[in-house]
Amino acid sequence: MSQKPWVNDLQEAIQYRPDPKRLFLSATHDEIIQGYTTDIYFVSAQQILRHLQLDQTPVVAEIFARHPGIFCGLPDVLSLLSHSQVEIWSLQEGDPFDSREVVLRIKGPYSEFGVFETPLLGILAHSAGWATAAQECKEAAGKKMVLCFGARHVHPSVAPVMERSALIGGADSAACILGAKLAGKIPGGTIPHAAILICGDTVLSAKAFDESIPSEFPRIILVDTFKDEAEESLRLAQIIENKLEGIRLDTPEERGGVTLSLVKEVRERLNQAGYPNIKIVVSGGITPEKIRLFHDHTDIFGVGSYISGHSPIDMTMDIKEVAGQRIAKRGRIPGITNNPRLVKIS
Repeated sequence: MSQKPWVNDLQEAIQYRPDPKRLFLSATHDEIIQGYTTDIYFVSAQQILRHLQLDQTPVVAEIFARHPGIFCGLPDVLSLLSHSQVEIWSLQEGDPFDSREVVLRIKGPYSEFGVFETPLLGILAHSAGWATAAQECKEAAGKKMVLCFGARHVHPSVAPVMERSALIGGADSAACILGAKLAGKIPGGTIPHAAILICGDTVLSAKAFDESIPSEFPRIILVDTFKDEAEESLRLAQIIENKLEGIRLDTPEERGGVTLSLVKEVRERLNQAGYPNIKIVVSGGITPEKIRLFHDHTDIFGVGSYISGHSPIDMTMDIKEVAGQRIAKRGRIPGITNNPRLVKIS
């Protein structure tokens, strides 16, 4: 068996048997730290280097991004390498990076980190992709709030990672409880269509919300369940006056979705009725383009699939130095790449 806490022997990898009684198909924390989410050829590499007595050869590896974005995922990287005797230089979470910029550098024996190349790249690629999408939305929204509603579009094992990444990228709040908590935030959200449908009336649901939910939670109610959105907004404003903080438009695509004309109508009708302070929240297929379109007539944007479905930003790891000598694969420049923005982490 390996002397390391992670797999570095092919036979060990082949003989590994996942617990048949596992609750979910996602990797456990132990399986990640033990290297069982890596590509098996990185295990082969460890065995080859040991055979040649090169496993303790000091190397420098660099990870660079294929496209610009927002750096995210560092806590998971540090956890993954917590048992490795290596030095790490990195950008800070939330830092922007350029195409082909080195975002992370690792120095130490290859045997101390090589088996983790697959999960390292995956952590950074997805986290950066989600953070970048959130940054694009926040940039479009300016001072107006962006809420991340993307957990329903991804596997629950990564939903907290995604929503935390969105918060690092600039989102103001997130609906996923664990995702918000991991970022030190209070999860944001009000009431789903399901509750309104079961109650049978939007106003009844809103009154029950107001009577049963602590006052620190904002009174923002969906208005597209049963009636015309403008009509429902006015009913709510009149019945729970001075308590209604906002209405949320989430009109389904079967009814044309949320449009600029709809947002404008609801805003104007609320203003004419004397409720200019009631905020308008829009959700459902919201993108940076729609945020810019609705910006002047909307107060809060709920974004789901644009963030959760954003493509990972491809990351590549290169060995750039072996035993103190510059080296690189063909097409790359040998030697450590200068990036003064990298900060030594460990």
